[in-house]
Amino acid sequence: MTIQPSEGALQGKVVLVTGAAKRIGRAIALRLAEKGARVAIHYYRSEAEASQTARDCGGAPLFRANLERVVEIETLFRQVGEHFGRLDGLVNNAARFTRLDPLEITEADWDFIHSVNLKAVFFCAREAARLMRLGGGGRIVNISSLGGIRPWAAHVHYCASKAGVIMLTRALAKALAPEITVNCVAPGVISFDDLDEEAVGMVRATPAGRPGRPEEVADAVLYFLTATNFVTGQLLAVDGGLSQR
Repeated sequence: MTIQPSEGALQGKVVLVTGAAKRIGRAIALRLAEKGARVAIHYYRSEAEASQTARDCGGAPLFRANLERVVEIETLFRQVGEHFGRLDGLVNNAARFTRLDPLEITEADWDFIHSVNLKAVFFCAREAARLMRLGGGGRIVNISSLGGIRPWAAHVHYCASKAGVIMLTRALAKALAPEITVNCVAPGVISFDDLDEEAVGMVRATPAGRPGRPEEVADAVLYFLTATNFVTGQLLAVDGGLSQR
């Protein structure tokens, strides 16, 4: 059963989605636009895809920033604030993913993942909260991963970053309450018709018996963006039950 937000709850609300050009980020942006939100599309390198997502969201504005750099994050939020005059929601979706033998991980490999997957999540949340407080509050939704709940041997650095997102969510929920809620969605295997052997094996082990759809992750994000402030610091795994195995 799908949890439905109150009708019109997002109408006219300004929501920034990081990494919105493709895949889950695109699905989230489309769902929010469908529900009447004024979506801000962030991207870094995928300009063509971001432009298409923006068009599909009814002509949403584009904002380019390298989230590895805090100064660019600060500029991103300043531009969003100047464009819309407010910020009601942030979806911290942008992330990186690599597969490496843990004994071969270098400092550069570690920083490549953590600079976006964890550090940028915090600094985007910080800048969002500053804008949201000017408008009386808001909603932050962080995208973690099943890898933040269950260990994957070939993805030690990634798992550490996504587990960090979960604890960051909980700590920020306490720090920013009651005006701003902070919640977290942890997708399992989401299909984009490019599942490798590892992912296929995970699908076989999934109690739901199938991979997830990006729209199902978007529905979870939609719930947190429209929920009462009595829902904060929470983790919702959209994984077909795989985290329970």
